[in-house]
Amino acid sequence: MRYRKLGKTGLDVSVLSFGASSLGSVFRDTNEDEAIRTVHEAIDAGINLIDVSPYYGLTKAETVLGKAIAELPRDRFLLSTKAGRYGMNDFDFSRERIVSSVDESLNRLHTDYMDLLFLHDIEFVPAAIIIEEAVPALLKLKEQGKIRFAGICGLPVQLFEKLLPQVNVDAIISYCHYSLNDTSLLGLLPLLEENGIGLVNASPLSMGLLGTRGTPDWHPASQQIKETCMKAAEYCAAHGTDIAKLAVQFSTGHERIPTTLVSTANPANIRNNARWTDEPIDEGLLMNVLKILQPIHNETWISGRLEYNEGIEMNRS
Repeated sequence: MRYRKLGKTGLDVSVLSFGASSLGSVFRDTNEDEAIRTVHEAIDAGINLIDVSPYYGLTKAETVLGKAIAELPRDRFLLSTKAGRYGMNDFDFSRERIVSSVDESLNRLHTDYMDLLFLHDIEFVPAAIIIEEAVPALLKLKEQGKIRFAGICGLPVQLFEKLLPQVNVDAIISYCHYSLNDTSLLGLLPLLEENGIGLVNASPLSMGLLGTRGTPDWHPASQQIKETCMKAAEYCAAHGTDIAKLAVQFSTGHERIPTTLVSTANPANIRNNARWTDEPIDEGLLMNVLKILQPIHNETWISGRLEYNEGIEMNRS
């Protein structure tokens, strides 16, 4: 496993990090014992950053993760959770709720501090709430020692371009914007690097777009995006390769992207993902897959308020 610096935090993070959303049965019903073994396999494979949220499984993911890490020395991993989103349409970024949310997460995770705390999916609320209420709450939690570093996360790249010049944060989580089908995150790197802001890239499989099983009904991508990604996945399968392997290698291979989050509750899957990061990428296969995906390259979808989605290359029905 390779490690890179996370902005100015001084943290060395594994190029592959563990997203614990699957522990909350977000994608399928999961077995708790298997989920706990998955966390332990991730740590044994050299993964040192674990990310979760009270939103995942309506606190189930944090609860199961808390049981898993209770069996591990605290210095073997970096722990990241979130605050502000608690249900599909349940958002509360008030100072009081963020503080109480962190206390609840600390209890569920059986720890007395978080290495990182992110405001979760901030594109769904007005910017003023984030700037005037939520970020000051994070800074207060840092002073109290409950969190070491603070950040924001969301889908639209424009969200970060708009807010990062106005807030004092240490890191961001961006998802679905550095993968085989969408590399628009690269345009944000100069702003992040200029300000020493750490970057966590998430969802190298674009929330299931890059796979042969097909996307769930709730996936917001257009039909053209879904069909084109399926063609790429089937091309890989026809050449004896799982597109997941190519996707993980592609996303973790960029030296300017410190870490990429993947989520699973299957011990074998996390072992495979970790092993893939140490294997050389098939450049010929990559070139052909990128050609297949070129017609929908960087196409995305609206998430949250329109003020954060201006100018995006809209998906087509």
